[in-house]
Amino acid sequence: MARTNVFTNVFDPEFDHSSERDGYRWRGAKVGKVVGGVQIGASVYELPDSERTYPYHFHNAMEEWLVVLDGTPTLREPDGERVLRRGDVVCFPTGPEGAHQVTGPGTVMILSANRAPEVNVYPDSDKVGVRPGGNFRMTDSVDYWEGE
Repeated sequence: MARTNVFTNVFDPEFDHSSERDGYRWRGAKVGKVVGGVQIGASVYELPDSERTYPYHFHNAMEEWLVVLDGTPTLREPDGERVLRRGDVVCFPTGPEGAHQVTGPGTVMILSANRAPEVNVYPDSDKVGVRPGGNFRMTDSVDYWEGE
């Protein structure tokens, strides 16, 4: 039996998760999951004015793309900040040159390869996030031969 493709509309998504942390308030919809995506993830984020998606970060194994669906979000990247507009598409390559943070107002869709394991770096707070795993301070680093 042939698979019937499942669809959703990014301009009217079913929001299924949110954040209420100060400075990081948003509503999100995991549209990649809704359509049955396995290798590519996609989430829509509705960002009020001055609220951010996540801390400034970059990925070591996973490229991300940002598509502006509405509003004028501000993108912070290694070269500074710039205001985006509806229809803008930005690619964040792996490594430090792909560091980014998005601040509202606006609605954006972020697409990425679903890869694990993954290591994220948070330059502002000197942390490393290991997925799966957890978050660690970079100052806690040990010698390669420690404990061997």
